Amino acid sequence: MSVTLAIVGAGARGAAYARLAVATTKATIAAVADPDPARRITLADEFDVPAEHRFASWEELAAHPRLADAVIVATPDRAHDEPVVAFAMLGYAILLEKPMAPLPEQAERIVAAAVDNDVLLAVCHVLRYTPYSRTLKRLIDSGRIGTIVSIDHLEPVGWWHHAHSYVRGQWAVEAESSSMLLAKSCHDIDWLGHLIGRPVRRVSSFGGLAHFRPENRPAGATERCVDCPVERSCAYSAIRIYERFLGDPVHEAWPLGVLTDDVSVGGVRKALEDGPYGVCVYTGRNDVVDHQVVNLEYEGGITVAFTMTAFTALDFRKTRIFGTHGSIEGDGRTLRVHDFLTDTLETIDLDPDGDASAADGHGGADGALIEAFIAAVATGDRALVTSGPEESISSHRVVWAAEQSRATGSVVELSPATPM
Repeated sequence: MSVTLAIVGAGARGAAYARLAVATTKATIAAVADPDPARRITLADEFDVPAEHRFASWEELAAHPRLADAVIVATPDRAHDEPVVAFAMLGYAILLEKPMAPLPEQAERIVAAAVDNDVLLAVCHVLRYTPYSRTLKRLIDSGRIGTIVSIDHLEPVGWWHHAHSYVRGQWAVEAESSSMLLAKSCHDIDWLGHLIGRPVRRVSSFGGLAHFRPENRPAGATERCVDCPVERSCAYSAIRIYERFLGDPVHEAWPLGVLTDDVSVGGVRKALEDGPYGVCVYTGRNDVVDHQVVNLEYEGGITVAFTMTAFTALDFRKTRIFGTHGSIEGDGRTLRVHDFLTDTLETIDLDPDGDASAADGHGGADGALIEAFIAAVATGDRALVTSGPEESISSHRVVWAAEQSRATGSVVELSPATPM
């Protein structure tokens, strides 16, 4: 059975998921909806979508009887709930880009729509689906290191990635998208809860915007990197960040494809001269944090210390898990298991497909999720999807509690009824 898909949002994520789906040879693209004519036409042409199935909005698509088995919703963060509700009512299976929604009431609507209409809803918490994560989960569940006592986890966002997405890009201003923790690290909160398998009871968090502020602007810096006299000495120079990706097919798709459709030297330079990605990172438009720590206490007393920071290389997450009979250290590529009884170390190499960036499908995580979703739609086996509505909103609630803690300086207690 070939699963038919409608793509709602033909930007970087929607296009990436569409390509991964078709690459499985188990899915075809039946419809595309996007208000940007260039993006809509480009993606629809790539998959030979007929003219009558090309729509200028999700509303136009939803006004038709169901045109596909499933829909991929990759609209902006604040425009998730309405299309999900509409497509759930039409009976589509739904793959929803994370986060579910910035606001709790929006996420609750999404969950209710999926449950009330009995449709498959998978949220793109891609980290759950990799061989690395599945191997780590099996090790923990088998009791290999005894009972988990604590975890230390790092999300290394990467200095240029943070500048691209969270200073110059569409997630720079919380009121226009969502908090940094929700936009980037809901992955991590979800993944930690998935590994531990218990609900969070208490949360505290600290963080802020340390560096990307007007007072840190170098002397003599101008509004744009292309005419800035100190650009050559700035680590966040847009010229330095973007022009090094020219000629690299992977990074021409992302991040360069976000800047411009013309990924030539001239096309990128024009985008830096005219568009938001060429603006100085110290202008002050952005307001999301560039560093944050979250402390979590799970049922049974398990503790987690999570750090998200911009000030690293862009890389896979780093995790240390401390158990009563052993420990595990992982870097997204390799797991090192220390057995206390024998005092021996086992190394498990997982060899991820690609690097940690969106350009390379988050090390194969995007592809693994797409495979699971398509299989679930084709077979009706919803157990193939582990990031469903209830699991996802539970981890989102932890993120919202962490943001409440960061804003108020308090320890936030979660209801015992909140599952993970």
